Amino acid sequence: MLNVTHSVSPIADSLTQQALDQLAAGLPAEAAKNFSAAIDADPAHFEAHHGLVRALRDAGRLEQSVAVALALTALTPNDPLAHTALSISLQRAGHVPEAEAAAARARVLEWKAQLRSPADESLP
Repeated sequence: MLNVTHSVSPIADSLTQQALDQLAAGLPAEAAKNFSAAIDADPAHFEAHHGLVRALRDAGRLEQSVAVALALTALTPNDPLAHTALSISLQRAGHVPEAEAAAARARVLEWKAQLRSPADESLP
């Protein structure tokens, strides 16, 4: 997985928590506003970026979700979850070949991460 050390601003964290609660309550449009505000407060708050992708997708704003997911993959090019989020948004927006390519990229990144991890010595 992606290892990013970043001290999240308290404002961005609070806005993200509010947005997550709104998503859970079925209010994706409101959640998108709070995720966007969190990103404005702290552009490196990757959880808010992931949340914004999801909120936009849930709100039916699929092309915006794709655009935000593309921006997230540019910010975190080695994050398999970012590429997975992009793949899901592309799929829902009807961009199937692009979605498959993003999913393949996510799998490759995950495999690379697994290869970098120390082997589990409990395995036979």
